Amino acid sequence: MEVQVSTFGAAILKVVVPDKAGRKADVVLGYGTVDEYETASPVTYFGVVVGRVANRIANARFSLGGVEYRLLANNGPNALHGGLKGLHKRRWEGRKVHDADGNESVQLHYTSPEGEEGYPGTLHVHVTYTLLRHANELHTSIVATTDEATPVNIAQHSYFNLAGHASGTILGHKLRLVGADHYTPVGATLIPTGEIAPVAGTPFDFTSPQTIGSRIDKVPGAAPGGYDHNFVLFGMGPQAKFITKHGMASDKPKLAATLVDPASGRAMDVLTTAPGVQFYSGNFLDGTSVGKGGVRYGKHAGLCLETQGFPNAINEPKFPGIVLEPQDTYHHEIVYRFYNV
Repeated sequence: MEVQVSTFGAAILKVVVPDKAGRKADVVLGYGTVDEYETASPVTYFGVVVGRVANRIANARFSLGGVEYRLLANNGPNALHGGLKGLHKRRWEGRKVHDADGNESVQLHYTSPEGEEGYPGTLHVHVTYTLLRHANELHTSIVATTDEATPVNIAQHSYFNLAGHASGTILGHKLRLVGADHYTPVGATLIPTGEIAPVAGTPFDFTSPQTIGSRIDKVPGAAPGGYDHNFVLFGMGPQAKFITKHGMASDKPKLAATLVDPASGRAMDVLTTAPGVQFYSGNFLDGTSVGKGGVRYGKHAGLCLETQGFPNAINEPKFPGIVLEPQDTYHHEIVYRFYNV
């Protein structure tokens, strides 16, 4: 297994894993050069770390401590993934380290100053990627501290295609979301309505393995259609607000999703400490993004499983809170485990 990481955007550039016949392929979408990550239009967020607040904030504004903060609207009327120059557009400090067991890590750090992209407080963010070769696991640790109360919801935004990044669509992949018996329905601009709704009897039911393309045409919503929704993990459902401190669902990563490509036999488990996962089926990819090796990524060329707090949680009191206080530490753990079936 091989993983390549960039200090620009703390991006995962490449993940190479074998299939059931031992043939290796790069299973994440991305660009070939850092320049392309800097200048890409439209912004695709291939493999980067997004924040301070991942996902959408309604009407690009929120109130905290009696003060209203206005953000840049970069997704219709809403703020998306931390703004135009969120964590995904920053150059991080990085170094490579080894442990006694032969595992390799890349440690990255970025300081987001007071007022950057409209957010209060100075935020220190540390991301560590660790490759456990013996287990074919990539561990991601995201830690943040602040000197002033501020919303924090940082996510890893890799697009996966287990058949290989240049292989076509992910519609034949099978997905299971563990304990995700509820999701958060959205309105016209993909902002959650505030409801935490059951998935039973809907195209959102992935509590058992389902082929992604089998019901994608039945997902309600305007063009381009498809999945771009937050699922409530671990059977928490409407009780999602009764979770651990700092917006996490647990202190240690738990199995949240299993993805399988039947053709290649490659499979991936996603483990996380976060209470939600945004399943995005690559609906807005339209062939204009030219990736590694000159590949044009079309609709559904990859999918994202962004473990996170809930979208617009800063404005929705029913959702688990995402405000980080100066005396606390934000700690989000993710594991991508690869194997063959």
